[in-house]
Amino acid sequence: MSENTQVTFPAATGVGSMPGGDARETAKTVTGSLEDFPYLAELPARGPGADMIGRTAGMLVELYARVEPSGWRLSDRPGRDTRRAHAWLRQDLDALEEFTQGYEGDVKVQAVGPWTLAAALELRNGEAVLSDPGACRDLTASLAEGLRLHLADVRRRIPGARVVLQLDEPSLTAVLRGQIRTASGYRTHRAVDRQVVESGLREVLGASGPGPTVVHSCAPDVPFALLRRAGTDAVSFDFGLLTERDDDAIGEAVEGGTRLFAGVVPGTDAALSDPAGSVMGVRTLWRRLGLRPGLLAEAVTVTPTCGLAGASPAYARQALAHCVRAARSLADNPE
Repeated sequence: MSENTQVTFPAATGVGSMPGGDARETAKTVTGSLEDFPYLAELPARGPGADMIGRTAGMLVELYARVEPSGWRLSDRPGRDTRRAHAWLRQDLDALEEFTQGYEGDVKVQAVGPWTLAAALELRNGEAVLSDPGACRDLTASLAEGLRLHLADVRRRIPGARVVLQLDEPSLTAVLRGQIRTASGYRTHRAVDRQVVESGLREVLGASGPGPTVVHSCAPDVPFALLRRAGTDAVSFDFGLLTERDDDAIGEAVEGGTRLFAGVVPGTDAALSDPAGSVMGVRTLWRRLGLRPGLLAEAVTVTPTCGLAGASPAYARQALAHCVRAARSLADNPE
């Protein structure tokens, strides 16, 4: 959406996955805990097609995938695995629609971004799509078109919503560095040119139309500058993986109007500190960068460090509520 314009977001949300397999119970939890910024949760515990790769593969237009022992592989026609992915997504959308009747505000949906998808999906010969530049281009175009259709469906179901598109790109840094292993495991695929990566991301982010966008990576060394050039409005990351090497990129992002989705609440069961303690590191970073404290609430959305699929249902509820309280602490006491 953005051309370096400041896009505002609510103060707290989740990342994507949730534990368990009950779509209605999950939608009830997410909408109840995150009244200002609910999201369409993924429930990978249900099996293939409910996982993030399978769900996104099911969104592709004129490309299909099936489950092989090695993972998801492109196929000639839609089969049982594609139908299952569509059924899970429909179930999740029905549940979210039920619990957002009359809702007006932001709703986030997640899909795997083009480069993590290219690293995870296999061609018919068993190698990653990443190994074939032409296949990468086809995959990117198919994903962009599939997301346009998906977002249109969400907007029809929740007419009062501003739909936020989040692309999950945990493998992005490995793609840029040539660290994705071949099928044999003995070699790695060559690094993809940064301009090609940026162009692919820009094409898929463009599927959001007028809606805001987020790119999420829970890996170290998130390429903040590249993501900003690709046009994302916000970058979502595990705050605990930041190092002082990231300071300049973070400072430039904030000053350029990019929102930070800071993952500060553990994604698996853990003893949670008081809400102010959870965002202490964010305040420390702000002071180190010399940024205005009052900018904190405008620039930061609080999230878990990653998806909550590995958490207990009770902890997942607790973590989302804790994000809301931590965000309130940040706004009330930015110093």
